[in-house]
Amino acid sequence: MGDLGSDIIVYSPIASARLNYIVKLLFQGRACITNDIAAFVSFPGKKINYSSASLSGVDSQVIPHTLLFEKELKEQRITLTNWQGVPVIFETTGGTIPFDIFAASFYLITRYEEWLPHNKDYLGRYNYQQSIAYQHGFLEQPLVNSWVEKWVVQNNLPYAKPAFSFKPSYDIDIAYSYKYHSILRNIGGYFKDLLNANFSGITERVQVLAGIRKDPYDVYDWLNQLHEQYKLDPIYFFLVSAKRDAIHKNISPNSKGMGNLIQGIARKYKVGLHPSVQKILDGYEKKLRNEKIIIEELSAKSVTQSRQHYIQLRFPDTYQALLQAGIKEDYSMGYPTISGFRASYTGAFNWFHLLNNEETSLKIFPFCYMDATQIFHERNTPEVAKIKMDYYYQQFQQYGGCFMPIFHNQFLSEQANFGEWCSIYADFCLRKL
Repeated sequence: MGDLGSDIIVYSPIASARLNYIVKLLFQGRACITNDIAAFVSFPGKKINYSSASLSGVDSQVIPHTLLFEKELKEQRITLTNWQGVPVIFETTGGTIPFDIFAASFYLITRYEEWLPHNKDYLGRYNYQQSIAYQHGFLEQPLVNSWVEKWVVQNNLPYAKPAFSFKPSYDIDIAYSYKYHSILRNIGGYFKDLLNANFSGITERVQVLAGIRKDPYDVYDWLNQLHEQYKLDPIYFFLVSAKRDAIHKNISPNSKGMGNLIQGIARKYKVGLHPSVQKILDGYEKKLRNEKIIIEELSAKSVTQSRQHYIQLRFPDTYQALLQAGIKEDYSMGYPTISGFRASYTGAFNWFHLLNNEETSLKIFPFCYMDATQIFHERNTPEVAKIKMDYYYQQFQQYGGCFMPIFHNQFLSEQANFGEWCSIYADFCLRKL
């Protein structure tokens, strides 16, 4: 049985690691669970009956679906119904709420559907179009938060939503456009610009390499001024892959430029690992460890945070490898090609390993907005992207959690294609003071 110093007690006739996990998460540690009816009845606080039995003096009864009492992973029958104007799954009858809110929340937060067989893209990633959130139109809603808040109000249950905060984050995929890149890359870029008659690009490259103009991707001083002015505490994720290809374009981690950049940022802010993409899983953990060592040596700090490059998140392989490599927090819970709530929840949560049927120590911080998604996939104008960022910020304000949009230094530059984007970001920071 849990701590009877809690505000809420949940009765369940069957012990369940899944139920323990989701009750602890949804009530932020303020609820305990028991299978002792006498202890349940005598409890002085609020009582939730998670069974089909009829018990007196309860504040709410949730009729269980089978999901939380199962230990295996299997296809679930998903049918959507409506409750208080929002979609729900795992409908039940006879309780004070017409669906199993614990099982439904567990299904969405653990990304249960992503553990089942599904189609993958060229990087082995889950396609958001297969998710029930996208198919049923609630991807832009933190549905779990909405369920819980409606339920606790209806049943007068004590509830403390996750603390709200705003924390900018930056993925440094290409630290500099021209500086510190190899001679061959700059020569190749020069001739590519020449073939495309991009004379402004040629001029820019020559001036940067001659030291008479600042590299356009070097926005770090500007960002630092922004952070100091608005008292922001960002986190930077660095790609330190040793290989160079179409999706790994950063300067070498062995270059003086990368070393100086990471050292300078690490003196003021948190730095995290941006693990390189690996299409074949063999050796993934070893590569993670190697890249973690590189960034720790460059930053002179222990690095325990990560966000996957290209959001290459695969269950359970990615998170298993992160745990084994010593990563404690991951910031990849979102989709790379569409905005929205991948886990239908705004708060941070520990990863639940469905195959092992246990909660792990890896803490997951969801994101729902990324600049690259707005530019290349949703193809929004800066004005529309600004409206969307405000919307997601408001969702986190309402429901709690850390609003952590993703930005890239190259899209915050003042180059012709992206000048408006840095202005929008600066304006957003000003208005959120």
